[in-house]
Amino acid sequence: MFDEVSPGRGTGESSVQSRYSSAAREREPALCCPVRYRSEYLDVIPAEIIERDYGCGDPTAFVRRGDTVLDLGSGGGKVCYILSQVVGARGRVIGVDCNADMLALARSYRQQVAERIGFANVEFQCGLIQDLALDLERLAAEAAGLQLATPRDWLALRQLEQRLRQEHPLVADNSVDCIVSNCVLNLVRPEDRHQLFAEVFRVLRLGGRVAISDIVSDEDVPDDLQRDPELWSGCVSGAFREDQFLKAFEDAGFYGIQIAERPDEPWRTIEGIEFRSLTVVAYKGKQGPCLDRNQAVVYRGPFKQVEDDDNHVYYRGERMAVCDKTFRLLQREPYAGQFEFIEPREPVPADQAERFDCSRPQHRHPRESKGLQDDATSEERGTCTSANGACC
Repeated sequence: MFDEVSPGRGTGESSVQSRYSSAAREREPALCCPVRYRSEYLDVIPAEIIERDYGCGDPTAFVRRGDTVLDLGSGGGKVCYILSQVVGARGRVIGVDCNADMLALARSYRQQVAERIGFANVEFQCGLIQDLALDLERLAAEAAGLQLATPRDWLALRQLEQRLRQEHPLVADNSVDCIVSNCVLNLVRPEDRHQLFAEVFRVLRLGGRVAISDIVSDEDVPDDLQRDPELWSGCVSGAFREDQFLKAFEDAGFYGIQIAERPDEPWRTIEGIEFRSLTVVAYKGKQGPCLDRNQAVVYRGPFKQVEDDDNHVYYRGERMAVCDKTFRLLQREPYAGQFEFIEPREPVPADQAERFDCSRPQHRHPRESKGLQDDATSEERGTCTSANGACC
């Protein structure tokens, strides 16, 4: 799915670096989509950062107090400084960017913002968002003695990179509660996008979520537009096709993928192709063993049936057999409120449960939950004495 032609190797990356370095020094309105952030969080943020913010959505609404949050492509730091207030003193915010000028701008106000809000919980790191294990500043420091004049030198550099990824990862495995990004993923080369989503999945904790705002297209972007450095660095010609953007989350292993915001009107239209902002929320947590503990769920509607990301079909009003993992997953966001949950009368301890057979009939007979030998008959209830005289 990532077989589109990139804008010439190096051309796209160099144009992005150059344009965003300039945009860090002087505001460039062409890089902005109209975005409204919660005003109560903007008062403590310096004007220089606010006016040099280049985004297309507001993923901050999906962050919770106490979260450890990672902002991919943090730029001048506006979203990070908003998030620092959202997560509070017990939370943590990590911004990752590879543009030196943007990092310098963001870092220059850390102390000032910390004094204004009463605590310091933001850090800015230098790295590629498609390679979140490699600390580029640490690499530069440790590679300072390498001459890079011979093939052996280049091999030594590659070995150094790999050692740093393993021993000193920029962002560790399973270390982040929520990942946000605002109009940055489209700047990554198509050939690096599979790795990008794999890295996002790697650093997110089980039970964590992503909230990504980015520019998408309603049609494939032709090669000539993709090779235009101005359009690429302007967050246009590198846009994911809308359906492929959602599929990338699915392929990476996320579940509960949903479009949180999609404006009716496009941001730009070029050669008949519509480009608009899309905010997608997705979750990590369906990994792990499937155990059969005789549990069932009933889909409440309104659709006649629905199908989840693992091809389980739930029919409205019918008891469907699920594994323990899915039983618990459906009780959390974004599914909460859509199902009724039926526990067995005799609980099956997890250490005694057998593996759930996904090939079995999907329906769960009521007696599997009640007990196959159950033949109880309830006593007749007395006269109903409700206020309106109606019987139960």
